Amino acid sequence: MQIMTDSPDILCIGSVLWDIIGRTPLHMAPGNDKPGRIARGPGGVALNIAMTLRRFGMRPGLVSVLGDDAAGRELMAACAAMGLDCRGLLIDPDLPTDCYMAIEAEGALVAALADAHSLEAAGARILAPLTDGRLARPEAPWTGPIAIDGNLTEALLTEIAGSPVFAFADLRLAPASPGKAERLRPFLRHPRATLYVNREEAGLLTGTRPANAAAAAAALLAHGARRVLVTAGAEMAVDADATGTISAVPPPVEAHRITGAGDTFMAAHVAAEQSGLSREAALARAVRAAATYVSGEDP
Repeated sequence: MQIMTDSPDILCIGSVLWDIIGRTPLHMAPGNDKPGRIARGPGGVALNIAMTLRRFGMRPGLVSVLGDDAAGRELMAACAAMGLDCRGLLIDPDLPTDCYMAIEAEGALVAALADAHSLEAAGARILAPLTDGRLARPEAPWTGPIAIDGNLTEALLTEIAGSPVFAFADLRLAPASPGKAERLRPFLRHPRATLYVNREEAGLLTGTRPANAAAAAAALLAHGARRVLVTAGAEMAVDADATGTISAVPPPVEAHRITGAGDTFMAAHVAAEQSGLSREAALARAVRAAATYVSGEDP
């Protein structure tokens, strides 16, 4: 099999699923039943990143798994309609298409469940396009950027961190949620990895309780990270590596949604750097894009 000449310019590896999100502007406590809106749409960390990258003019390719079911076929069609490269998607007739369910109130996350069991069950099989010629081959490995999310199993992430298939790629990692942050430990000392985490996730990765994004970034660098970008909601976001730390403060907005804000930040930052913007300009664009998303608009 030959590598196609119209290759995507970034790969997004991880969760591609349906989001089911209920939102209300009212306060909610456990056990509450409040009026609101429920929406279903394409989601998952890898797909959220890919959709935002596409809006910024990039050509993302998806590497994940879908079930050979009605939900999977509908999601495949939606991804193709958005101009996303789907050749790297595994279609498995024995697995259901994954989904995510969340409740947000007053612009904050109340609770969520991520059903990414099919992604976990598929395991390393989703990586076949990087060796069988659809996207790359062992003798011609992928050398561009790859966004990877923490919905992959710890075993698969460990395999990726040490694999020659990924040895020449620009790896961009997102944990997906605080509960999965520690899965990224294999990349803490990786020479080609950039970590995108929030303050809580940084604390879990380092066993610390950082007071702010700058302290979180310093802890990650002390634990061997090559480069990190740390967010802290409406507070300062930082980009730190061995050459120094820069920061940016998001513009104030009224929060109307939160699920996907971190994915938007990461995608906007990657797109900005790929377009040649400086570190300062890329970070500024990323915090603006995330704030716009939280306000309820598309960045």
